[in-house]
Amino acid sequence: MKTPGDAAVAPLERRLGYRFQNRAFILTALTHSGAAAGSATYQRQEFLGDRVLGLIIAEMLLAAYPQAPEGDLSRRLADLVRKETCAEVALAVDLGSALRFANGRAPRASLLTTNVLGDACEAVIAAIYEDGGLEAARTFIATHWQDRLSISLTGRNAKAALQEWAQGQGLDVPSYAIAAKSGPDHDPRFDVEARVETLAPARGVGKTRREAEQAAAAALLTREGVWSPKP
Repeated sequence: MKTPGDAAVAPLERRLGYRFQNRAFILTALTHSGAAAGSATYQRQEFLGDRVLGLIIAEMLLAAYPQAPEGDLSRRLADLVRKETCAEVALAVDLGSALRFANGRAPRASLLTTNVLGDACEAVIAAIYEDGGLEAARTFIATHWQDRLSISLTGRNAKAALQEWAQGQGLDVPSYAIAAKSGPDHDPRFDVEARVETLAPARGVGKTRREAEQAAAAALLTREGVWSPKP
């Protein structure tokens, strides 16, 4: 007998790059806390997945940046394990389409908030860890966080730098607007415009809105001569 949500597991496994030996782990990870009373939900796995993610990202940071002081590593770790970053990974693997809410219903788009997607991503990490061990979890995290790690290692947080610079110039806080969005839901492309008061806007593109905002902020900083172009 198939469990509610079981039909969504096989295509999700392909997107995750991992096949479960015991699908009970992933089915629990896909069950939102608002499901029917008595259902096992992803809350406990979310707790575990957060710790597994933190451990593996810490290992990756230490290996990739051996000379960094502890404070720098801590800041980068916090950025890489934050809810928004986990939600970006959830979007990349189209995790939302496999989630189940009350009475086994598929979610409405309005329910797939950053918090829900981030929590579910952590739960999926825990499910992979419970089913396949630390190496399986490490493989999944390395696949989906390696590029983000590289961005973090630059130490160039463009949005924070732009806000600091704008305020130092007596200008208003920067704002961001989506100029265009293209591509399918599982692989979108965002074109975002960064605006600072009287300055001409600058644009950036990325696979997530956050990534595009960073690119737009970096473009504005570079154009204004605050930053040098990246090599």
